[in-house]
Amino acid sequence: MKKTLRNLTLAYYANYVAAALTAFAGFYILRSGYRIDPQSEAGITISSVLIILIIGSVPLTLGMFHRYSKKLVNLENIETRLSKYQTAGLIRIVIMGFGLMLGVLFFYVMGSQSMIFCAGIAAIGLFFCKPSQAKISSELQIDEE
Repeated sequence: MKKTLRNLTLAYYANYVAAALTAFAGFYILRSGYRIDPQSEAGITISSVLIILIIGSVPLTLGMFHRYSKKLVNLENIETRLSKYQTAGLIRIVIMGFGLMLGVLFFYVMGSQSMIFCAGIAAIGLFFCKPSQAKISSELQIDEE
């Protein structure tokens, strides 16, 4: 379980580091003069797609992971359970982190407040993905056996 916890924790914090690096990249893109007008057709399309992506992916990803972890409880082998849990957890963290990074990047490129709100929603969703030993034990019901 320690290996699973370590790998998920590394992925979790790597997403926040990647979001910070994305903010630096967005700042330098903004300084270079590249900007998308949020009221233009491209700006409205990007905003709409990102809002739908984040508003849809956060509850969908969290819900699907919850259902999947309930199915993993039925597996006999604990190692298989942990391996599949780790894979699903990494996918969940990557999806949440991707939305966070896109929100941060487009906040700088478009200068739109709705993009920082989207990034905030993704960051809150990512916060619910924070791994802990108690959470893994509880979701996989390892202590009960």
